[in-house]
Amino acid sequence: MGDAAGDGPGGRDDSGDGRLPGVRVGRPGLILLVCAAAQALGVGSASIVGVALPSIAADLGASSTAQQWIVDAYVLVFAALLVTGGVLGDRRGRRSAFLLGLALFAAGSLVCALAPSTGVLIAGRVLQGLGSPILLPASLALVTMANPEPAARARAIGLWSIGSGLGLTLGPVVGGALAGTLGWEWVFAFNVPVCIVLGLVATRIVPRTPAEPAREPFDAWGALGSVAAIGALVFAIIEGRSLGWSSPVILATFATAAVAAVAWVAWEGRQASPLVDVRLFRGAAFAAACLTATAASFALIGVTIFFATFFQEVQGRSALVSGLCVLPLGLGVMAAAPVAGRLAGRTGPRAPLIAGLVLATAAILVLVRVEAATPSLEIWPALLLAGLGAGMALPTSTVVVVAAVAPERAGMAVAINNTLRQTGQALGVAVLGTIIFASADGFVPGLHRALLVAAAVTAISASAVALLVPRGAGGAPART
Repeated sequence: MGDAAGDGPGGRDDSGDGRLPGVRVGRPGLILLVCAAAQALGVGSASIVGVALPSIAADLGASSTAQQWIVDAYVLVFAALLVTGGVLGDRRGRRSAFLLGLALFAAGSLVCALAPSTGVLIAGRVLQGLGSPILLPASLALVTMANPEPAARARAIGLWSIGSGLGLTLGPVVGGALAGTLGWEWVFAFNVPVCIVLGLVATRIVPRTPAEPAREPFDAWGALGSVAAIGALVFAIIEGRSLGWSSPVILATFATAAVAAVAWVAWEGRQASPLVDVRLFRGAAFAAACLTATAASFALIGVTIFFATFFQEVQGRSALVSGLCVLPLGLGVMAAAPVAGRLAGRTGPRAPLIAGLVLATAAILVLVRVEAATPSLEIWPALLLAGLGAGMALPTSTVVVVAAVAPERAGMAVAINNTLRQTGQALGVAVLGTIIFASADGFVPGLHRALLVAAAVTAISASAVALLVPRGAGGAPART
């Protein structure tokens, strides 16, 4: 690719100083606001749909399997392409990548809003999912670029991360309000004008950035291998209930996932410049932190999506009220995340990681007692505690993965950690949804069984952290 991958002609801009004439520079606060809003859109797109699923099912005749795909089609593509999107953003220029990600996300949202059938809606979700893994890494890179001083950069990254909490927190509420008043189509149509405004502002305040010279060819086979392994696994889990777990298609798909995963690991291990350096997982602290990110996201998205459905379908609440009923979960995440960062700085990340996972496990076990007639006031404290636990664990896992690798691998480590968060979300919807919708005795007993599985996953992750993450600053850097 070389220099030809830049933002301007031939990889260069017209000004010679990294920006176009007329582009206003020196607005780090506004750049941060735009990038945090983009982060909230991308993250919130997974949870915002949960409260709209009953309306979508009624209008489009979506089966329970199709409803799972409406959520997972987005999360799956997001997870599979997150590392790839970050690499492509570096090579093409972060500003161009940010605008491209916004355009794809807006286009996918428009397809969803106009979808006449479930198939078209799922296709739109795939297109949305193509935009977010380009948009989010570029937004973080732009925030970093706009705040070159280390202390200011650290504060800006912390504020940018709030966008994730806002997306999770406000997603069900905004989705409920839109679905309950204007119709489920506006859950998606709402994104289009927001993306247009963000894009217009970004073109004025974000300078063009030069492309990163490509020292090695892009690892296309590594990207395809990760997509094949994750995609085949999630497809088999979601479709297994309807096609039959012993059907040739499902068995072949599970086999494809296993072969693709083994081939991908072998391929990445032999590359001089891999998309994902699998040798990083040799570090016990790194592996345990990645397991934490996956497990906490697995449980968090499952509780968010399926309790939103519970409040609507079982308790008969409106979409808006159902979104408000799961709000304590997101508020817990937002409240705990900054506290977790301070605790990790004072005591090391091990204690907040374990505390967060144990708290989440205990809260989920309390939720197992929920019945159809349980008042929401009795459910909210447990949802809040589950959010507090996840909010402790998720940001602290990032501290561990960064501390557990050599400094020059920190960017890749964070990308891997974020990819596994999204993979955890995809598996959470697939696995827990399959358990719930396969329940012969109704939604609530199925929800109980799914919650027990979620609690087991977070408990196992807590045990792994206790055994593998050393006391102190997250472990010594991995030697690869």
